[in-house]
Amino acid sequence: MFKLTPMIYGAALMAAPMASADSFGTGGNAFTMDFVNIGNAGNVGDGTGYGSVDNNFRMGTHEVSESMIDSYNALSAGPDITQSNRGMDSPSTNVSWNEAARFVNWLNTSSGHSAAYQFDIAGGNDNIALWDSGDAGYEASNRFRNSNAHYFLPSENEMYKAAYYDPNKSGGAGYWDYATGSDTASTTTSGGVAAGTAVYSQSGPADVTKAGGLSAYGTMGQGGNVWEWSESGYDASNDSAAESRVFRGGGWFDYSLALQSSTRNGLSPGPENSAIGFRVAAVAAVPEPSSVTLLVLGAISLLMRRKRG
Repeated sequence: MFKLTPMIYGAALMAAPMASADSFGTGGNAFTMDFVNIGNAGNVGDGTGYGSVDNNFRMGTHEVSESMIDSYNALSAGPDITQSNRGMDSPSTNVSWNEAARFVNWLNTSSGHSAAYQFDIAGGNDNIALWDSGDAGYEASNRFRNSNAHYFLPSENEMYKAAYYDPNKSGGAGYWDYATGSDTASTTTSGGVAAGTAVYSQSGPADVTKAGGLSAYGTMGQGGNVWEWSESGYDASNDSAAESRVFRGGGWFDYSLALQSSTRNGLSPGPENSAIGFRVAAVAAVPEPSSVTLLVLGAISLLMRRKRG
């Protein structure tokens, strides 16, 4: 009997698209969110200990925009999320960690998936409740996130990997100091997509699709533009709903030092800040069945020819 070997299974996974767009909302409040695949599961962390992620996942290409929050406010049954109101394509800021978590929950539940975070009461800025061992999707190592969720706030390690890790770095896989694939400070820009640029030392943030050059994986604006919430508690325990959450990346008003991989900050989950926004992460893309079938059939044919030879 033919067996699906690890080599063939790995080839099938390679068929997953490098980028994808997920759709949310309805009617005039419909929008898409772009994601890039973050592969190379099981990579080692860098010298600071950050960046190692055991599984493949997807990271939002851009920061969440104000228009996406407007759609949430129009369509969700939950409490409205306040924001800075700079413009529909501007990054959504003045959003607390708790509010960002409610937005992510809506992405899940409105598309038929399990909520990532548990809220016991209806206030928009209330802290989450931790998942317990009796809950479906409970994960002892991370009581913030339900493991059955499809969308979630990126953990600090997920955020760090997507921004700074490069599996194809010259001399071997490793980490850059800046989220534009460089160990030297990015060139400052007020907005654009040129490689090696980032939005810092400016008077305001750029639109989310004009937030500078890309990371090695293809994310934009993980250095500069606005600081971004991570899911993780500052001490990485994720065992207290009230503990400070990490935010990273630097903002439009900062100097280049704030954009370095070594810079991290923390803030409790309730406060709103005009310099802090967020992006969404998601489970890894699943290859199209037709792609998997073709790969497996091709591998079977090749192995049968070898046996006959």
